[in-house]
Amino acid sequence: MSAKKVKKDEAKAPEPVATCAACTDPVLAAEAEGKKTIHVHHVTRVEGHGNIVVVIGENNAVETVRWEVPEAPRFFEAILQGRSYKDVHQIVSRICGICSIGHQLSSLQATEDAMNIRISAQTVTLRKLAIHAENLQSHLLHLAYLVLPDLMGVGSVIPLAETHKPQLVGLIALRRLANEFSRTICGRTTHPQRMVPGGFTKLPTEEELLVLLNGFRDSLPGFREAANLFASLAGKFPDFSRETEYIGLVSPSEYALYRGEVGSSDASRKPASFYRNVTQEYCVPQSTAKWTKNKRNSFMVGALSRYKLNHMHLKPTAQEVAKLVGLTPETVNPYHNNLAQLVECVHSVEDSMELVESLLVGGVKREKAPVIRPRAGRGVGAVEVPRGILFHSYEYDAKGRMVEADCVIPTNMNHANIQHDLEALVPMIADKSEAEIELTTSMLVRAYDPCISCSTHCLDITPNQESKPDRGVKFVYKGR
Repeated sequence: MSAKKVKKDEAKAPEPVATCAACTDPVLAAEAEGKKTIHVHHVTRVEGHGNIVVVIGENNAVETVRWEVPEAPRFFEAILQGRSYKDVHQIVSRICGICSIGHQLSSLQATEDAMNIRISAQTVTLRKLAIHAENLQSHLLHLAYLVLPDLMGVGSVIPLAETHKPQLVGLIALRRLANEFSRTICGRTTHPQRMVPGGFTKLPTEEELLVLLNGFRDSLPGFREAANLFASLAGKFPDFSRETEYIGLVSPSEYALYRGEVGSSDASRKPASFYRNVTQEYCVPQSTAKWTKNKRNSFMVGALSRYKLNHMHLKPTAQEVAKLVGLTPETVNPYHNNLAQLVECVHSVEDSMELVESLLVGGVKREKAPVIRPRAGRGVGAVEVPRGILFHSYEYDAKGRMVEADCVIPTNMNHANIQHDLEALVPMIADKSEAEIELTTSMLVRAYDPCISCSTHCLDITPNQESKPDRGVKFVYKGR
């Protein structure tokens, strides 16, 4: 593993451990006392910076288990204030280089909801294709480059180029198709250009769609090979289960990604406008990202949640792949989120084939841009991005300028669940070596495919107590 662990220095007094500002646990002191300590700073093969801290005392008694997010926050919600509705969707696509399409679509939904903008059936179809393109891009990146090394027992994807070259080349080819998919629909492989409130500025040609359709058909054998590979490695995932709540978009007619109601394994369905009742964000000292809870003390979002809530709407080949890799709706093993990602890839290809065929049969029509009359109002958008359900909520003034924005990020919603998973997992493996515990806990975090930078929204601006004794008040900016 390339993650760094804090080391003892017998010649010098131990220096403070670099943790998040509010976390002061004496990890070095625990090491000096002969306790088993794991300090992964930072977890590798994830987006952003997150730390794992574990201290195990005598008789394998677990004393500390903590998931930390120390990364500096990025206040996109504040950046949006005063901006025109014409610019907002382009700004928020920069929140993430992996989920830029999803952020833009959720943003467009929120703006269109606030201003009562209606979109055509063709626009809905193209936006669904955009979501599938992003799903494929992200899932294949995660599975091939970030997860596979753990299952193969190596530290990175580089050694696999020699030991498993055909399988790796096959996965790279599939991701190349996903990139072309995004470019064809959105104009770029990331940070889409063509989607605007009410429609598209430029449409894919029928020739481009036909090339894309043939690419989908040709890719199915490659996905079957990938399924065979992961089926052969399924036993490498740790045998761990923990009951939790699963939340995601649901629909009576489709595997919900672009639109639907907010569904829960524990509660009734709700419209997206009730997102705050579902997410219930709060701050914790060890994290610059807010945590969330609904019916329990945490919940999970992402591919596994979507699969559990929508598996009956999977396309046929995707159902076959789920059976092949041993994924069932009853699983409560968070590591199986990676298997659900693979199943979703196959579903995205199959569903995209049907969507493209429907466009080709009807013909891609150049549509007149809707007349948009800015008005004061509120709107909420909700789409499923690779890491889970994403909410954007906006309030505009009568001139179409942003008054208030609120973005609730999927990884935000998973942080508390990661913490509770770690608390349940570590006692089960406390008798293992430090290296084994480090690998197993890091694999758990990677199973969530977290986008940590996107989720950082909190800032402790406690004044200096010595220089300003009369202002000893703690303020936390919550991104409102």
